Amino acid sequence: MTSHGKSEAVKPDKKMNGTTRKSNGDRKAACTTPAAGFNHLFGPVPSRRLGRSLGIDLVPFKTCTFDCIYCQLGRTIKKTTERREYVPTREILDELTRCLASPHGAVDFCTLSGSGEPTLHSGLGRIISFIKQKTSIPVAVLTNGSLLSDREVRQDLARADVVLPTLAADSETVFRCVHRPNPSLTFARHLEGLVRFSREYRHHIWLELFLLKGITAMEKNVSRMNLIIKKIRPRKVQLNTASRPPCENFAFPVPFGRLSQLSKRITGNVEIVAENEQQFRPGGRPASGRRIAELILRRPCTVEDVAQGLSVHAAEASKILAGLVGSGRAEVCRRSGKTYFKGTTAA
Repeated sequence: MTSHGKSEAVKPDKKMNGTTRKSNGDRKAACTTPAAGFNHLFGPVPSRRLGRSLGIDLVPFKTCTFDCIYCQLGRTIKKTTERREYVPTREILDELTRCLASPHGAVDFCTLSGSGEPTLHSGLGRIISFIKQKTSIPVAVLTNGSLLSDREVRQDLARADVVLPTLAADSETVFRCVHRPNPSLTFARHLEGLVRFSREYRHHIWLELFLLKGITAMEKNVSRMNLIIKKIRPRKVQLNTASRPPCENFAFPVPFGRLSQLSKRITGNVEIVAENEQQFRPGGRPASGRRIAELILRRPCTVEDVAQGLSVHAAEASKILAGLVGSGRAEVCRRSGKTYFKGTTAA
C-alpha cells in the first residue's frame, strides 16, 4: 500500500532510491548518453534526488508558470499557464526511440524536467505512456506543482512512477515572494492541486520541501508547511535549499546543520538532499563541446558534475568548459566555495 492507502505500481528498493524497475531483461540500462543530434534529451546527469537521470526537456528554455527567485537557470522568459505542444511531441518520441535503442550506460530514471515546467506540454501523458512502453526504466516528473489543480494534468501524470512536486511557501505572501507566479495562480489553488493529486495518484510522491534562509527557514514556517505535508501524505519529503547559483542573489541557502534541525519538525520519511550529490565513477568516454554546452545550459555544473554526469575525464571536461567560457557559450559563477559553469543562450 502507498502512504495514501492505495495499491502500488512499484515497490521500494534502495537501488532505485525507493522505486524498483520492472524485470525486463537488460532494458533497464538500455539508454545511451545523449550526444549530437538530440535537442530534447540531455545527460544523464547526477541528481541529488534521483541518482543518474536522463533528462527530457518538454518546453523552450525558461517557459514556466513561475519565476522563482531560487531558480538555477535565471529569470523566466515566458511566464504562462497555457498548456500546448511547445515542442513537437513526435520529435521527442523519435529522440527517445533512438536513445533507448542503444544499450549503453545505466540510467536510474527517465526524468521529465529540463529548462521549464514540463506539465505545460499538452503531450505529457502521451510521452510518459511511450516511455513506459519502450523501457523498464522508471519515469519521474519534476514539477513545481502549479498545474495539479487541472484534472487533465493529473490524468497525464497517472502513469509516471514518481512525481516530485515542490512546496516552498506557507502563505500567499511567501508564495508570491518566492515563486513570482503567473497572475492567475494563487497559493490556495496550488495547495488544492497538491492535495487533490495526492488523493488520486497511485504511485510515489516525493515532495520537495524547498527552504530559503530568512524567508522560510524558521520554525513557524516549517510548522505551517508540516500541516500541509500531513494533508499530502507523500512517500517521502526531500528537504532542499538553493545549493546552486540562484536567479536572485537574495535567495540564500540554508546551512546543512540548520536543515538537519528543521527536518525534525517534519512528519514522515524525511531526507536532506541539499549538498548530498551521489557520486558516479567517470568512465573516461570522449567528451564533446556540444554535449557539455547542452548540459550546462539546463543546469549549472561544476567540473566534477560534468565528469560524473557524462562519464568523461575531469581534465577533459575542464578543458572543454574553459573553451566554452572563452567562446562566450558559458559563464563562470561561484557559490558556497564552488565554481559553477552556466550555459548562455549563445550555446
